[in-house]
Amino acid sequence: MATRKPSGHRKYGKAASKRVESAMRRRKKGTLKSGRSGRTVKSRKQAIAIGLSEARKKGAKVPRKPGGRKRSSR
Repeated sequence: MATRKPSGHRKYGKAASKRVESAMRRRKKGTLKSGRSGRTVKSRKQAIAIGLSEARKKGAKVPRKPGGRKRSSR
């Protein structure tokens, strides 16, 4: 039988949730812009990613991005 995580152990903090919520609202309004290009974000997944990225920058409890280390070109 699979074991369950102890209650009260949250992967994401409340602040992260608020940032994502805010990003989703801005997406609906049409004011959420992506990085360098500055294009309006239409994708729900991208809006969530932007919200989590903002939360990460502000120091909220957000797990690290998955993925390996970047190799140098030399």
